[in-house]
This record gives sequence, structure tokens and C-alpha cells, in this order.
Amino acid sequence: MSHFQNFHKYSMSKRILPEELAERVALWRQDGKTIATINGSFDLLHAGHLHMLYEASKQADLLLVALNSDASIKQYKSSKRPIIALEERLQLISALSFVDYVTHFEEVDPRQILSVIKPDVHVNGAEYGINCIEAEIVYAGGGKVHIVDLVPGLSTSQIIKKIIEVV
Repeated sequence: MSHFQNFHKYSMSKRILPEELAERVALWRQDGKTIATINGSFDLLHAGHLHMLYEASKQADLLLVALNSDASIKQYKSSKRPIIALEERLQLISALSFVDYVTHFEEVDPRQILSVIKPDVHVNGAEYGINCIEAEIVYAGGGKVHIVDLVPGLSTSQIIKKIIEVV
């Protein structure tokens, strides 16, 4: 088996299709596991993302990352985004040792998928704050919201701006 085939197998072992989530969550709960979630596009993965994901991983037994689909990113960010397609973003996130599982969702916001997962802790960046759109659904499911401070100067938009200046 080639290195790429090994990586593909590893990456796929961490992926959960949206329609499989309810069953997987039930199994984790049955095993007594707590679940932390974080969602976003994670387009142009950078050190600020890594900081948030690592902090999220410390909040529960399992970290499940939910990625916006390409279509949803086009709706809420720009018709020119994402820069990195969903398949590659799934591979990037699944490669991180502190991420247990990764899934994706088609909606513009994650409330529907969070209502299925009912995380014990949902992690969000300070730019969205404790009153983020996810908060109500997380609290309704018995969970809490954990806010992570952003790393100054690190954002996908800033990276894009730098690239444009260099080109």
C-alpha cells in the first residue's frame, strides 16, 4: 500500500457522514464519552486555526470538527471562496492528531447539525462571543459554550490580503 493510500485510509477513518452522526453520537454517549464540537470553514488552515482546534480538543473526551460545505461558504463568505475544496479541508483537519472526528454540513450555520450532536461543549472564537448563534441550541441540549481568544494577526482574510500584495 502506498503512502497516499495509507493516508487516505487514515483520513477516512476519522470522517463521519452527516447522516451517520446520530448513530455515532449515541455510541459515544453509551461509552460515557463527552463531546466537544467546533465548526467553521477552516479555509487556508493556519496557526490560529490550530490554536483553536487544540484548545477545543482539551474540552472533552472527543473533538468533532464540523466543516461548512463549499456551497455554504459561497453563501456566507464570497462566491470566490472557499479557496480549498471540502475534500481537501476534510483531509487537512483529519490529519491533526488532536482531532478525533470530522464531518461536514450543507447549511450556512451549524445549528441543525449541533441539534443532532448535542455537544457537551461547543467551542467558538472570541470574535463570535458567548452569545454566538450556536449558543441557544447548545444550551438547549445541556451543553456549554467555551470561547477561545484569537491569535492576533492570524486570519484567512489577512493571509489572502498578504498574498494579493505579494502577487
